[in-house]
Amino acid sequence: MAAIQPRISIEYIEDATVVAFTDEKILEDVDVRALRESIEAIIEQAGRIHLVLDFRHVKFLSSAVLGLLIRISKRIHEQGGELRLCSIHPGIYEVFKITRLTNVFDIYEDVSSAAQSFSDHQ
Repeated sequence: MAAIQPRISIEYIEDATVVAFTDEKILEDVDVRALRESIEAIIEQAGRIHLVLDFRHVKFLSSAVLGLLIRISKRIHEQGGELRLCSIHPGIYEVFKITRLTNVFDIYEDVSSAAQSFSDHQ
């Protein structure tokens, strides 16, 4: 059986690392686990990272993804880094509001405003 590879793309804008999820649905536990491994590897390599997670393509996600985001955020903050989320589909944004995750995460309209926010805070 082939190893599951999460479908993400990585780019660097100014001093931000942008990880874009390229799947429309992130629902299966195996996908969430693969994402966790990939993102944690990026965080470990970078140390004090400015990470933007781009949800532009995502229309559906499981509650396990919300838990993953909280773990990622904790890990980044422990290393002195910062996390931004952007381009969240309106239906998913409603879930963030209901669960009060809008108070936990810095959420931006698009990648450029999320990446720019790191230099605005320095």
